[in-house]
Order: sequence, then C-alpha cells, then structure tokens
Amino acid sequence: MIGKILGKRYEIIEKIGGGGMALVYKAKCRLLNRYVAVKILRPEFISDEDFINKFEKESQAAASLSHPNIVNIYDVGTDNEVHYIVMEYVDGKTLKKYIKEKGFLKNDEVIKISKQISLALRHAHNNHIVHRDIKPHNILITEDGRVKVTDFGIARAITSSTLTNTGNVIGSVHYFSPEQARGGFVDEKSDIYSLGVTMYEMVSGRVPFSGDTPITVALKHLKEDVVPPSMINSDLRKGLENIILKSMHKDKNKRYNNAMELYNDLEGALNNPEHRVELVDYDDSPTIVMPSIDDLDTFDGTSKEKKKMSKLTLTIGIISAMLISAIVVVSLFYNVFMERFGVQEVQVPNLINKTQEVAESNLESIGLKTMIENRVYDSNVPKGHVISQDPAAGISVKEEFSVRLTVSLGPKNVEVPNIVHKSVEEGKVLLENNSLSIGDIDYEYDDLPMGTIIGQKPESGSKIQEDSTVDVVISQGSKVNTILMPNLIGLSLEDARETAKTQELIISQIDYEFNEEYAADIVISQSVAAGTEIQENSVFNIVVSKGLENVEQPLEEQNQGLITKQYRIPLSFDKEKELVKVVKTENNVSTLIYEATHSKDEKQLTLNISGKGMVKVDVYFGDVLTYSQETKFE
Repeated sequence: MIGKILGKRYEIIEKIGGGGMALVYKAKCRLLNRYVAVKILRPEFISDEDFINKFEKESQAAASLSHPNIVNIYDVGTDNEVHYIVMEYVDGKTLKKYIKEKGFLKNDEVIKISKQISLALRHAHNNHIVHRDIKPHNILITEDGRVKVTDFGIARAITSSTLTNTGNVIGSVHYFSPEQARGGFVDEKSDIYSLGVTMYEMVSGRVPFSGDTPITVALKHLKEDVVPPSMINSDLRKGLENIILKSMHKDKNKRYNNAMELYNDLEGALNNPEHRVELVDYDDSPTIVMPSIDDLDTFDGTSKEKKKMSKLTLTIGIISAMLISAIVVVSLFYNVFMERFGVQEVQVPNLINKTQEVAESNLESIGLKTMIENRVYDSNVPKGHVISQDPAAGISVKEEFSVRLTVSLGPKNVEVPNIVHKSVEEGKVLLENNSLSIGDIDYEYDDLPMGTIIGQKPESGSKIQEDSTVDVVISQGSKVNTILMPNLIGLSLEDARETAKTQELIISQIDYEFNEEYAADIVISQSVAAGTEIQENSVFNIVVSKGLENVEQPLEEQNQGLITKQYRIPLSFDKEKELVKVVKTENNVSTLIYEATHSKDEKQLTLNISGKGMVKVDVYFGDVLTYSQETKFE
C-alpha cells in the first residue's frame, strides 16, 4: 500500500499499526495538505456485504462525534475494493504499549487517564453510540498526556455481523463484559465494565482473567471472582480499587449507572486519597435450613430412642433457661455497679472549623481523647482546621472515648495546563481534567482562526488552587479595515495604479475603449463608485481610454487586437486565509494583475486575463509559486 493514493486524495506514507480487523497507515491528504491516519479493512471482511453495510453506517454515525478525547473520523470510502476510514492522526502510543513500558501506572496517573476515557464515553453514550470494544489497544496517549479513544462505531459493526468466518476479534475477550461473553444485550454499562478491566490492567500490569483459550477467558468473566488488584499492587488506594471493582461487577445493575457517575468518583479519588466508594454487596450468605421436628422420625429407632431424644431436648431447655437467667443477673449487677462506680459520660463539644491544637485541648479538658482519622484537601476550610468530627457535637460518650477528626490540608494546588492555540472546547476539557475551569474571557483580533485561544492567565506550568479559574483571550479572526473608494476617473493609468496600491486596493482587470472625452491612457470608469465603503485588499476593475477612434495613437496601438482568456485557478492551502497573487508576463515584462486574500473554504478563483502573443501566468500562494502556465493569445 505504500505510495498508493486512495480516493485520488490520500497518499499512503507508512504503516503505523494493525490489528485483527484492519491495518493502519499514516497518510498525507493532498487536498488539505495534512497528515491523517487511514485504517484499511483486511480482505476477509470485504466478502461480507452485510458487514460492509453495517460498517459504513456505524462509521458514519461515529463521524458525528466531536470531542477532544475522541479520535475524529474525517472520511469513509472505497477504492478498488479497498475499504478505508480516514481519521485524525494522533502522534502518540497506545495505552497497551504504555502499560508494557511502565509495568503498571501510579494511582493519580490511572485516575487522570480514566477520567478522560470516561468523558469520551459520556459524549458517545449521550449520542446513543456504544463503543463495545474499550481496551488499551484502542486508547492513544499523546506526549502531553492527552487521551484519545478510537474505533467508535467500528466494534458495533463487528458485533452486529456474523463472526463465524473469523477469529480475529476474539482477542478482545480479555476486556469483554459478562453480557458480551454470553451474547446478551450490550449497552453503555458494558463499556463501563471494559473500562474497569482497562483500569485493572493499568494498576496491576495484567488483565484480571487469562486462559489457554478465548472460551476459558469468557467463562471466567461469567463465573470467577476477580482477584483484588491490591493483592498485586500494594500501593493501590482503597478508593481507586473499589472504583475498579464496582465498574467490573458481574451484575450490570450494580455497576455505575453511567460514565458521569464513574467520572465523579474518579474526581473524588483524585482530590482525596481516602475517598470512599461503597460497593454493592455480593450475595448474602446462604440461609441454613434446620430440620423440622417431624424429620427426627426418619431416624431408624424404637419409641425408646424417641424418649431419649425428648429427655435430651428437656435437658437442653433447662440449661438454656439457667444460662439466660445468669446473663440477666450479671447484666443487672453490671449496670448498677457502673452507675455507682463506673466511668462518667460527657457531651462531645463542637470542634468544626477549630484548629487541630484547639480541638485536642478542648477534648483533653473534658477527659476525651483525639484520633486524627483523615487529612484531606479542602478549599473552604483553612489548613490545620477541623472539617468534620465523629461523634457529632452534643452526643454523650464515656470519658476516655476517642473522637475521630478529619483535618484540612488546605486548598490543593494543581498545575495549569497549556491551552494556548487550542479550541475553546478543548481548552475547557484540559482545564477540567486538572480541576480548573475557564474564567474571564476577552476577545482580540488575530490571524489565528476565530474561536482559538491566543492567551491565558495564569500561564501554563503555574501552580494554583484547584477549582480556580484561568482567564483566556480568544481570537475573533483577522481585523477587517474599511476605507472609502477613491476617485480614479481622470487619472492616468500609472497614477491610478499607484493610488490603488497606496490605499491597499487591487486592480483586477483593465479594459480599453475608444473615448472622445478622455485622452488615451486616462481612466474613464471604475467598477466600484468613488466614496463607497469597502474592505482593504478589495478587488475592482477599471476602463482606460484608447483616445479617438481611427486616430493614430502609437502608444495604444499595442493595446488593439488584445485577446481575453478566462482562467480557472484552483485554491488549495492549509491556512485559514492565504494571500493569492497573479503575475502576467508579456513581452518579457511582468505585471502584478491580481492580489487578494482568500479563505480555505473557497475552491476556485476565476480571472479574465487579456494579452497578445505569448503570455505567461504565474500564481502565488503567499510567496510560494504554485501554478505556472504559458499560453499563446491569438
């Protein structure tokens, strides 16, 4: 495939990856002059027409997704039975490779990566698209830590089609949900299960279930309990472990209801290392069924044996009654003793918002002890002050009782990411991933596309409190200046050109006519009336006098017999706007005949060019010669 051009547009440069379903290549889009990733389906899928139809439909649906954490799909096409998808080219590595390089990832890094995947899933699920194949192989990590999830919609096409003719996709069985393994209904909770498996692999360096065959692995997803990842990685926080286990619950009703719930728990676990995640209990212990009295008759014995059983029952009853009486007597004695000689009770004071030292002193003064149960970041409570207490104020406890306190570490500082040159939406996500948000917004004129962030405060790399805001300056596009159209009528052609150049206007076309009022080489009309408000770099035409008809005019003889040809010039460049210049060379004299700024949305420029004999036309995009054509005008 190297060197081939698909759809007369995408030039294949190199192979960058592949899997059971497709091969992935880096390619150059000739039309937009940018790099893209092209995924080409393997031949065994081409013969399945039903699959191809589903594949194209689902890929087009996925192309509607637009999110900073999702790889964009630009195009879907076929070229000589080669079915391909054109996607955003991401310069990074797969999460699978990243895990292999590191062994396993640290708590905070796992949370940050998982948060971004959750945001991608939330966007897809809100648009009624279930991924169905979330795994580290389908997650890309850029150098600056951004996450991009790929292959949305493609997995749906595969699972909607028959898989009897290929075993390629069965490699995903390590990340299948139990309902996928049994062929049941798949929804957004199935993606959450697969993300749970992916998180498990991030924290432990291995998948939760493995086996000699795919069927063995699938059965383990259905039947076996997962080994808690903390038994593999002793540094794993309890909160993060519970998030993983809740995501991987075999009963989908006991998983997170949606990706946003999962994201919120991940956010809590990032901000508070002691964040608690409650797991829904598994099945309770089985009820023990005791035999009925009648069942005793099933023993093989005489009435004598039954009498023995009755005596035994009576004896047990007497002993039980004696024990109960003894317990009652001891309890009464204990209560009377404690009432007269026991430890006194005191009321727990209110310690909220007091410093730790003051709280400890207050407790000690009334005979209570202090236990610092937790220290957490809190932007609302100053460092060293009490956030919460257990028991609450006013509860009566015995002397020497330990009151558990949670103490504030103060606001948590986070690093400001670089959002300059990002779109506003992408900037919001990058800030959100770092517990920040956009603050004040200013707009300025700039050459960068409208809606692009061109400035931020504080700058990237700064340390600020989490939940703070970052002020941004957003481009509102290039500034457009307007001027009043000058009056060129009555000026010589040379003076008219100089005036237009001074006013940053462009004379596009010059026509010549005989005229009795104006002498030769004098402007007699202009396409834009004098005094009209127009933009800088606007284009207009003029008509120049040839003098009186049938009077010898040596200066203008060369203008007689001119031929006009129409040129259609294709416009193709990467910038949002580009300066286009057209130079005509005639009789070894070069003249700038057109100069204007065009946007990348425009596809073609049409010009009428007059000349005589051999005429060369050169087209420049900026200062780069792009097209050149020599034509004989006759």
